[in-house]
Amino acid sequence: MTSLICTLQAHRDDVNWCAFSGTLLATCSGDKTLRIYSTRDFSELPFSPLSGHGYGVHCCCFSTCGQFLASCSTDATTMVWSMVTGEIEAVLQHPGRSPVRICALSPDSAHLVSGASDGTLALWDFPSKKLLRTGGVNDTTMVACSFSPCSQVFMTGSTYGDLRLWDLNMNQLHAEKNAHDLGVTCCTFAPSILSGGQVVQFHLASCGQDSLLKIWVINKFNSGGYKMQLLHTLTGQSAPVLSCAYSSDGQLLVSGSVDKTVTVYDAKNAVLLYTLNQHERYVTACAFSPTSPLIATGSMDKTVNIWRLEDGCSDRGEKSLPELSALTSSEGRTSAGRSRLLVSDWSEGDVSAWLVEEGLEGLVDKFMANNIDGTELLSLTKETLASELHIDGYSYEREAIESWINTKNRSSPMTNLPLLTTLLTPNHTLKMAIGRWKTSHQHVKDL
Repeated sequence: MTSLICTLQAHRDDVNWCAFSGTLLATCSGDKTLRIYSTRDFSELPFSPLSGHGYGVHCCCFSTCGQFLASCSTDATTMVWSMVTGEIEAVLQHPGRSPVRICALSPDSAHLVSGASDGTLALWDFPSKKLLRTGGVNDTTMVACSFSPCSQVFMTGSTYGDLRLWDLNMNQLHAEKNAHDLGVTCCTFAPSILSGGQVVQFHLASCGQDSLLKIWVINKFNSGGYKMQLLHTLTGQSAPVLSCAYSSDGQLLVSGSVDKTVTVYDAKNAVLLYTLNQHERYVTACAFSPTSPLIATGSMDKTVNIWRLEDGCSDRGEKSLPELSALTSSEGRTSAGRSRLLVSDWSEGDVSAWLVEEGLEGLVDKFMANNIDGTELLSLTKETLASELHIDGYSYEREAIESWINTKNRSSPMTNLPLLTTLLTPNHTLKMAIGRWKTSHQHVKDL
């Protein structure tokens, strides 16, 4: 079940977007402001609201570790804000000075894409805030953008109704024309990467003016080619679907609609779980928290609702990397002190102790050097592990990965990104899960 835990009513115009980091919620509005809240109690931070845009703010997104927030506006700029001080770090003027409708940061925080009303795209180097290259599609408005979990490609959606896949050189890799009749409104990649044989696979959700929410499979072949196929069409809402978002483990999918409803689906099985009916006008924005079982939804009624997922769904909603099943030892070795704390309340010392208990002593110094406490631990993704902590983040058979490394391959078998370290850490949780499976199936065989 779900429960409404609070309603935020600070904005004076339509709420256009919601975004979570590990500890913060950001919302933006037609009132030209962004508002920043602590997810601990949803109190507004002292430096909020953020004022700097000259017109309405359409979209906002956090860098992976939550240090920065990017926002874009009709004023033709994308602004980068410090989440430590609330100050403007950079103002990125969109080429052609067209209103910027969408912005997206790559999971590795290396690139930022902004899309405008004239159909142009700008790709920025995020650390330096320098424009790298431009591209786009004529005679349309860019309204949707999402990076793949490997950060190497991104998808855009437009009012023309097409979905287009691009690489970092602004080469168009695939075009899915008429993906949504009358126009795309939002798209978002699922957080996980699937690999098998000669194919790497991503999942993408998109929604549009056709009142549909669609789930797509995107296959990348070793040859470099891409193929996109429709997997599911979800029809739980009766009017245009304006926003969609995956949970941090990819198990749940939420969407908001012109019919004033919020729907929550089991993304894997394409099953409608909940329909929420608390907004008085169109639901324009939705987002999952990466660290707790919370959903934020924004509306043209000027409010943001915070929902808590409970029962079975809360377990899935709380998972991130590493999953919560791995955050306590299956042998019951978690210290009495930590067992009374939420993971988000762990200190850096608690995280180090947990690493030791899980047989990951080799990571203690790296985590301590990066000041990883419980909140940061929950917000880590595979991309953060690879790009910032130099940890690949995937599981392999030891013999297979050692053979890969010994043949002088210094790139990840999953993402082809460079491996900056060849440190191997045992995945005890996976090993125990395999052991339980073997034991249970041996029991069936014996019967």
